[in-house]
Amino acid sequence: MNSNPMLGVLLHWLGGLAAGSFYLGYRGVKNWAWETYWLAGGFFSWIIVPWLLALTMTRDLLAVLGETPSTTLFWAYAFGVLWGTGGLTFGLTMRYLGLSLGMAVALGYTAAFGTLLPPIFRGEFASKVLGTHSGLIVLTGVLICLLGIAFAGAAGVSKEREMSEEQKRSAIEEFSLKRGLLVATFSGVMSACFAYGLAAGDPIKEITLRHGTPILWQGLPVLVVVLAGGFTTNFVWCAMLNIRNRTGYQYLSSEVRGPIPDRRSEPILETVTDAPAEEMAVAVAPPAAQSTRAPMLSNYLFCALAGTTWYFQFFFYTMGETQMGTFKFSSWTLHMASIIIFSTLWGIALKEWKGVGTRTKVLVGFSLLVLIASTVVVGYGNYVAAQFK
Repeated sequence: MNSNPMLGVLLHWLGGLAAGSFYLGYRGVKNWAWETYWLAGGFFSWIIVPWLLALTMTRDLLAVLGETPSTTLFWAYAFGVLWGTGGLTFGLTMRYLGLSLGMAVALGYTAAFGTLLPPIFRGEFASKVLGTHSGLIVLTGVLICLLGIAFAGAAGVSKEREMSEEQKRSAIEEFSLKRGLLVATFSGVMSACFAYGLAAGDPIKEITLRHGTPILWQGLPVLVVVLAGGFTTNFVWCAMLNIRNRTGYQYLSSEVRGPIPDRRSEPILETVTDAPAEEMAVAVAPPAAQSTRAPMLSNYLFCALAGTTWYFQFFFYTMGETQMGTFKFSSWTLHMASIIIFSTLWGIALKEWKGVGTRTKVLVGFSLLVLIASTVVVGYGNYVAAQFK
């Protein structure tokens, strides 16, 4: 199948829409602690939906995984685990740098490392990227994306400057630039490990294609392995919180035992790619319900909705990657840009930026334009490569 970069960009935009929207489903969950509804939704994100779609849309999934070299399975799984650990330090990034600056720095690292390191490790960066006209166009698009992230961070910093001194102290009580940059570097690089896991899983794609899987779905078996690694990290963390907060009973009992922890103060485990949607959703979260029982059926349904929507970001990602031709590594840039675009649009729709000054509004608008431009440039670079292939 010939590549179609414009279709690839559209698919990545759909993935970004899913990533920027999934957390809204969790807003319907009542009287559950964060660790409970995150893990309940996570079963759908990392286990149920990946296996269900891979089993139904690819050929001989179990046989394919059985034929996959153990080293390939190990690295795809291990990078999934490392991707999950990026979230352990993301909260510290926010604590030391503040939400806006911390988000911009961590996202910048994730976009840069997740995009550029895979072709460098493959030994393709000099020949295919720097050594070709189309490769230079794609690289320009990546740099434009990083510029857009910088503008998004500047908009957040501008918004923070408009806050009162009391609000500032509350938001960044432990501000430390040096410590924050070190933590943000670790968090950003670890969060980029998802891209490394997908690259490590390339042999799985080759095997599933030999079994007759359509090209468009070749990435689904890889997601099964990488997301199993992410599930491991999230399961361990959420189980620890369930034990510490004595909230494990919530999975089976509707009775509310004691106060439900405030979502704004929870030690949330996320990767950089989850964070924009979560912060936007928490900002507009409804007051905690004052009921003595939790609506079990609706809670699980909302968790299933949120978890399935989360998975679809990478469902569309793997589809889009098949359309990017020579420069499939640029898919990560398209994914990151799309997440920020749609998260920002949701924030605008839900009045997150209401009441900010003109300068902040201009920076928000400019960041959106620059990020959209980056996806167009990356798409065009892939189109040029496809035309002269």
